[in-house]
Amino acid sequence: MQKVRYEYSPIARRDPLRFPDGKRVAILMYINVQHFPRDVPESVHALVPTLANRQPDVLNTAWRDYGLRVGVWRLFDTLRRHQIRATANLNLDVCTEYPEVIEQGNSQGWDWVAMSQHGSRYLAELEEGEERAHIQAILAGIEDGTGKRPKGWATPGFAESFHTPDILAESGVEYLCDYACDDQPFPLNVRSGSLISMPYSIEINDMAAFLSIGVSGAEFGRMIRDQFDVLYREGANNGRVLPICIHTFLLGQAFRAKHLDEALEYICGHDDVKSMSGIARAISEGSRPEPSLPIVLAIGDAAVHAVRTGIPSGFTPISGRWIPLGKQPRQSLVHSTV
Repeated sequence: MQKVRYEYSPIARRDPLRFPDGKRVAILMYINVQHFPRDVPESVHALVPTLANRQPDVLNTAWRDYGLRVGVWRLFDTLRRHQIRATANLNLDVCTEYPEVIEQGNSQGWDWVAMSQHGSRYLAELEEGEERAHIQAILAGIEDGTGKRPKGWATPGFAESFHTPDILAESGVEYLCDYACDDQPFPLNVRSGSLISMPYSIEINDMAAFLSIGVSGAEFGRMIRDQFDVLYREGANNGRVLPICIHTFLLGQAFRAKHLDEALEYICGHDDVKSMSGIARAISEGSRPEPSLPIVLAIGDAAVHAVRTGIPSGFTPISGRWIPLGKQPRQSLVHSTV
């Protein structure tokens, strides 16, 4: 993908990314809110993959269903306690199958990132024309279901086609959450328009951590804190983004959720990290609150959106400045090209 979708840009050679008020690290809290049809075999999101082709697959289906019956509600409570606004990677089917989740997410100001129809629908299986129609239908459907058109996209299983970023840009999507190759946002090469890559993580991610690497909940909490510590130190000179990637049926389990709670308590417990109430309302109404507070941000919609900062929605970092999203010069986002 190098020099096809994005240019090589060593972080040590970029112009420093400066968040307002000297903030160092932006916490990007991804919550994957997914629906898995019972009649579609699913071996990727499975506790016991060898059972995925057996119908009915009661074990894996019920395990995943825990996420929206219980797990997401535990996560709602955790993030509310820490005043963190999540970025939810949302399947369209959730809007009709679990409307209470959408209602609660809206009430807490969660941002909705479109993520296909359901958790087993992969774009790489589609021809370009089919994929374009599918993406446009998902964007329109989620807008109808949530009341807000998604500005971001996350591809299930990272299974893009060769055309996915181009179609997304043509369809008005502003940012993509598929590429775990940087600690800062950067521009993607697309046929027309513009598209920003927002940082994602493969390892600060409960799917890989628990199902592939095999860490415990306590170890995952330690990973989050360790990642924060290093990025916080580096962010003194060049701002960093810390994505934390969560699935409701994994970190929503009680014995794991406590460790997320403790990690967020640690991050928010730094002396220069403070809460600010009413920020979502202030931003949505177009005002700019006093940018007095935290070093740690919570990013959501329109590429960089802070729960506890004075950054207006729709602004994005460019070469140490902040300008409205959609007005950035091509290939200049975050850093000057080397």
